[in-house]
Amino acid sequence: MSKKRTPKLLAGYTQHNRVRLVHGGKDYFTTLVQMIDQAQSLIHLQTYIYEGDETGRMVSDALIRAARRNVQVFILLDGYASQDLPKQFIKEWKEAGIRFRWFWPLLKSRNFYLGRRMHHKVAVADGARGLAGGVNISDRYNDIGGQKAWLDRALFVEGEAALKLHIICRDMWTKAYWKKDEGRKENFPWLPGTTPAEECQVRVRRNDWVQGKSQISKSYLEMLRNAHSRVTILSSYFLPGTFFRRHMALASRRGVKIRIIVGGISDVKISRLAEQYMYRWLFRNHIEVYEYQDTVLHGKMAVYDGQWMTNGSYNVNKISAYASVELNMDVRNAAFATKVEQELDEIIREHCIRITEENFNHSVYRQFLQWSAFQIIRFLFFLFTFYFRQEKGTSSVP
Repeated sequence: MSKKRTPKLLAGYTQHNRVRLVHGGKDYFTTLVQMIDQAQSLIHLQTYIYEGDETGRMVSDALIRAARRNVQVFILLDGYASQDLPKQFIKEWKEAGIRFRWFWPLLKSRNFYLGRRMHHKVAVADGARGLAGGVNISDRYNDIGGQKAWLDRALFVEGEAALKLHIICRDMWTKAYWKKDEGRKENFPWLPGTTPAEECQVRVRRNDWVQGKSQISKSYLEMLRNAHSRVTILSSYFLPGTFFRRHMALASRRGVKIRIIVGGISDVKISRLAEQYMYRWLFRNHIEVYEYQDTVLHGKMAVYDGQWMTNGSYNVNKISAYASVELNMDVRNAAFATKVEQELDEIIREHCIRITEENFNHSVYRQFLQWSAFQIIRFLFFLFTFYFRQEKGTSSVP
C-alpha cells in the first residue's frame, strides 16, 4: 500500500476503542439491557422497528427502570415502521419521564420527505458505551418461544466511537441538521468512561441522502477498490446498483475472490426473487453465491483481507443508498477482522448452500418470475429515490 493513500484510508477513524461483535438474539438483548441497567446519566435509543411483544416489553421495562433512577432517556422511533407500537408503551414511557418522539412519520412530515425512513438501530449510554447494528426490537430478532432469531449482528463499542454515536443521536433528537438552534434547551450530560488503553480504529459512517451523506456507500466502494485477495459480503435484500456492480466486477477481474451470502429464506418474497435475478450476473463475473438456510438472514456486514470490516443497518441496495438514514461502524483492526472473517467462513461452511450456474434453476418460468420481481423492485426503488436525487442531484455512489 502506498504511503500516499494511507492518510485517506485512515480518515475519520477514532483510535482508542474496545469493540465486540454481538450476535442477534439473546446475546444482543442481554447486552442492550445490561447497558441500559448500567447507565448513570443518559440513554439514547433510536431504532426502526419497535414492537409491543415480549422483547419490546423487556427493553421497555429496562428503560423505565433507568428513568426511575433519574437517568435521562430519549427514544426516537421511525414513524412508519414502528407505527403499530401500542399506545400503552408510549403512555408508560411518558409517565416515567422518558422523552419520546417519532422520526418524521410517513405523510406527516413538515418537510414532506415521502417515504424517508430512519433505518438505523443505535443505543448509547452515557456517551461511553454504544451498540449499533441491524437488530430491531422485536421477537423476530430474539430467541423467544423456541424460535431461532433472525441472523443479524451488531457492534458493541466503548471509547471514542461511542461518543461519536452519542453526538449523532443527540443531533437526530434535536433535529440539529434542520434548525441549528433547536433543542438547545435540552440538557445532554454524559459520563464518558475511561478511554480504553488499547488501540482499535473505529469510524462511524452514515448514509442520509437528504443531508448529502453517502459515507457507508463509499466505505463499501473503498473495500472493493483496496482489497487484494478476498471480500465477503453478508447482506439481506442484496440488490446492488450499476456502479456497485461495476466495482465488484473490477475487483473480481484483478483476482479478488468475492463471496456473497444472501438469504435462502426471506421475509420479503419478491426481494428474494429479484436477488436471484442477479445471480446470473454474479456467475458471469466469477463471484461466489451462498444462501443461508437456517432462518431469515437480516445481517448487513462485510470484511476484506482479514484487515477491515463494516457492520450496521445498511443494505446493499438503492433504498439504503438514497432514501433511508443508515449507520454503520467500520473497524480497521487485523485481529478483529480476522475473527469476523472466520465466523463468516463458518457460516458458509455449516449453514449455507453454494449456488452455482450448474445447480441454479434456469427454467424459463422461473427466469420470468425473477425478471418480473427485479423490474418491480427497480421501479419501487425509483419511486422511493427519485425525489431525493432530484433534490440533491445525481451521484457516483448509487
